[in-house]
Amino acid sequence: MRILIADDHRVVRTGLRMLLESHPDFEVVGEASSGPETVQKAQELRPELVILDLSMPDGNGLLYLRQLSEMTRVLVLTMHDDPAYVRQVIQAGGSGYVLKEAADVELFSAIRAVLSGQTYIYPTLAAKLVEEKAGGERKSVPLSPRELEVLRLVALGHTNQEIALQLNVSVRTVETYKTRICEKLGVYTRSEMVRYALEHKLT
Repeated sequence: MRILIADDHRVVRTGLRMLLESHPDFEVVGEASSGPETVQKAQELRPELVILDLSMPDGNGLLYLRQLSEMTRVLVLTMHDDPAYVRQVIQAGGSGYVLKEAADVELFSAIRAVLSGQTYIYPTLAAKLVEEKAGGERKSVPLSPRELEVLRLVALGHTNQEIALQLNVSVRTVETYKTRICEKLGVYTRSEMVRYALEHKLT
């Protein structure tokens, strides 16, 4: 099986490559460190599976997931253990969802399931989704106080640099917050973020 690894951390990519290539049926045909690079390499290399980290710093991971899912199967490997992320991934065309903390244990099981046409969700998250369904869907996806503040500043028209200055964080940190906000809310553009903030009276 031909696999493309997409993660912005070289150490993670190296570890995944070593793990996957220990299996005789898997071949890592390439690596990517950004969303656009992942899409480009998927087009060029035609892997049978992309293992994708959603939280790369250059944009909304769900946007790239949608593009990739039109070409091949996509297994999301992430640190986010919130069921809200799982729902967004499945809606965007993802074939599976595994937590990085359990990659060495669960990854092969997830790959086998995805290859057989199933949708794989990390067991503890699958249980949470079942509980939520039984109790009724939440009406909104909660954001952390800092995520709410970033969303408010975006809606007020501030640039990443201005937001970073106001919050005393790096521009990359601001970009990461924006990515998480988009993933939780299921929005893909700045205008959609602004509209959400206005509708929920966050400005």
